Amino acid sequence: MTLDRTVLAFAGVMTLLSVVLTLTVSPNFVWFTAFIGANLLQSAFTGFCPAAMIFKKLGFKPGCAF
Repeated sequence: MTLDRTVLAFAGVMTLLSVVLTLTVSPNFVWFTAFIGANLLQSAFTGFCPAAMIFKKLGFKPGCAF
């Protein structure tokens, strides 16, 4: 799996997790969902993604986006 697909999969899992937490634990977890969305948006414009840097250090092969 390439770095690009790993970051996308991680973002998807975190988004789904935050929605489940919002519905089952506390409505305040909606802020976690908003944070994930904001991070995805800023990485689209700047190319800076902390998760991509971590996954790269873990040995995932770079794709064309990161």
